[in-house]
Amino acid sequence: TFIDQGTGPPVLFLHGAVADHRMWELQREALATKYRVIALTMRYFGTAPWPDSGANFRQETHVADIAAFIRKLDAGPVFVVGHSYGSRTALALAVRHPELVRALFLNEPGLLSAVTNSSARDSAAKDRLGMDSVAAIARTGTAQQVSRAWSAYVTGMPDSFDSLSAAGKQMMMENARTVPLQLKAQTQIPLTCADLGQIRVPVAITMGERTRPFSRITVSAVSRCLPGSQLIVIERATHRAPTEN
Repeated sequence: TFIDQGTGPPVLFLHGAVADHRMWELQREALATKYRVIALTMRYFGTAPWPDSGANFRQETHVADIAAFIRKLDAGPVFVVGHSYGSRTALALAVRHPELVRALFLNEPGLLSAVTNSSARDSAAKDRLGMDSVAAIARTGTAQQVSRAWSAYVTGMPDSFDSLSAAGKQMMMENARTVPLQLKAQTQIPLTCADLGQIRVPVAITMGERTRPFSRITVSAVSRCLPGSQLIVIERATHRAPTEN
């Protein structure tokens, strides 16, 4: 599923982990006056029935899907905008298929495998242990309970789910079914700092001023691994910056 709006240089938007193409509505409306804006829902996300049991849920699958999608557009290399899981997937796309990417604009690509300092890596991993409570709820909880737990962890605010719009809550709950798949081992491509160093296109990275330690440590590491990248701190924002500020 995707939305294709506007004319001009193509910009492909990749959503985060408990979301789909609907998360980009505000950005899409703002940019479609000057760009061809394409907001994609990756496989297993959104409201469509799964093509299988979910056994093929992994970043390798999404990178291959996106590469095929860009080629089908036949519009040359595209600007890629990503949030969280989408931004990590965009990095993998740029490493695996550099000919398809014109530039990257990434919100909080939290890539632990890019952290080279052992102390920083331990601190990030310790903060990530908070996701264990989300995993426990995902095993037996309702879609709303899973969405609440995920939102509380990624923002560091227990009641952050309540601050979402009705549409935002609905989108999260409709994507909560993907959480157990995402928390399984071996779903991510473990890009190293050396892998990221292969990327030669312009890269801008954003990070919320109030983001949690895992994101702060890993996003800073990704930025250091990408020579010439620009790191922008968004004021008054957590991990959910695209909908906060």
